[in-house]
Amino acid sequence: MNLDELDEGFTWGVATAAYQIEGSPSADGKGPSIWDTFTHKRNRLGRGPIKDGSTGDIATDSYRRYPDDIALTAAMGFDAYRFSLSWPRICPDGDGRINQAGLDHYRRMADACLVAGIEPWVTLYHWDLPQTLEDAGGWPNRDTVFRFADYAGIVGAALGDRVTNWMVFNEALSFTLLGHMVGAHAPGRRGFHNFLPAAHHVNLATAMGARALRATATSPVVGTTAYLSPPIGSGPGPLARQAERAADAVLNRLFLEPNLGLGYPWREAPVLRAIERHIVAEDERDLVIDLDFLGVQYYTRLRAQWLPIPGLWTYPRFGRDRSLELTSLGWEVRPEGLGMVLDKVHSYGRYDRFVVTEGGASFDDVLVDGRVHDARRVTYYQSHLAEVAKAQQRGIPVDGYFAWSLLDNFEWAEGFRPRFGLVHVDYPTQQRTIKDSGYWFAQQLGGTATPTGPD
Repeated sequence: MNLDELDEGFTWGVATAAYQIEGSPSADGKGPSIWDTFTHKRNRLGRGPIKDGSTGDIATDSYRRYPDDIALTAAMGFDAYRFSLSWPRICPDGDGRINQAGLDHYRRMADACLVAGIEPWVTLYHWDLPQTLEDAGGWPNRDTVFRFADYAGIVGAALGDRVTNWMVFNEALSFTLLGHMVGAHAPGRRGFHNFLPAAHHVNLATAMGARALRATATSPVVGTTAYLSPPIGSGPGPLARQAERAADAVLNRLFLEPNLGLGYPWREAPVLRAIERHIVAEDERDLVIDLDFLGVQYYTRLRAQWLPIPGLWTYPRFGRDRSLELTSLGWEVRPEGLGMVLDKVHSYGRYDRFVVTEGGASFDDVLVDGRVHDARRVTYYQSHLAEVAKAQQRGIPVDGYFAWSLLDNFEWAEGFRPRFGLVHVDYPTQQRTIKDSGYWFAQQLGGTATPTGPD
């Protein structure tokens, strides 16, 4: 498809996250985060939690190389750059003590974007909780909500004169479920007794963080992002539909409906009923927030397997349908799912605006003679952007798309093997090379980047 099929005024962006690209874990007064701690853990056999044994200590060295990254964004023709702030770089202990060098770094980043004609879109929290707060109980501890609201106010006051577009959280589902239920991500907690209070406190922090930004920033446009997937149920007869409903409650509705004033969807997933013990005083009122936009993040459809577990009845997992194209992570390429989740969130009738704040695919990219021929990624973006165009035609107010990711980077528990970037990174040298997918965007968006190697 041609990108001019989308409505005029559409925002075209790329996305990154602090821990995945910055490196420099202790530079200029930064404190440790839970990901700094988690990636350095080793068991008695010397094995760590990351599949390739790596850490984000260097990542793509973007703390120092951010001018190069912004220049690449501009060269590909994008008009927005979504990046996250490292909370412990700004507040090393997670409290009100400010590290001025950290704030100054992000001021320089935002200014460099504006000089390049790129709008900075800032995410407050992309999973790197200050380790000091984790030591005090982390997200299962209610006090973390108030420390987060303080942090949001500090950032809003410091950057709110140059940043307009804000996202409170990146994928609350991912960092609570993977980090507090199954232990695959930082901080490595396991069990419902960790996951359920963390989920409630993050929902409460979404509302309180948004209010803090609105109280301190100049003219803030405030949203948050949600990982969304239309689940595919499996199991005998009606149990497949029951699995779908339960998975939808946990994967999608758990981090949407409380902030809309609709409560927790425990009827479809009774295990969520236990959240009630963590609701106190005026929480049900304080949870409600009218956001300026919802960031929709879609990668693939998940499968909901029926299991005879009372109160849960489902186990969401990535599919492996070999009749479909699979990414290097084994995720099914299902562009129709993006249209389905846009329909789903639009059906609430509560959001005036949607932005696809992440979308992309990992493939086994190879740099040969200065080029990365990633035609499958171009096809991926074409098919998913076609779904956005169809959604606009159905009257859904979606007006932006951010590619994940600008750069190949540290992909959490998977380490450095998956490559999602529009720009290839040779990690030993940090050499950046725009892939064919980046050149495709440049051609579509009027960027200056043109291939120099052999076709």
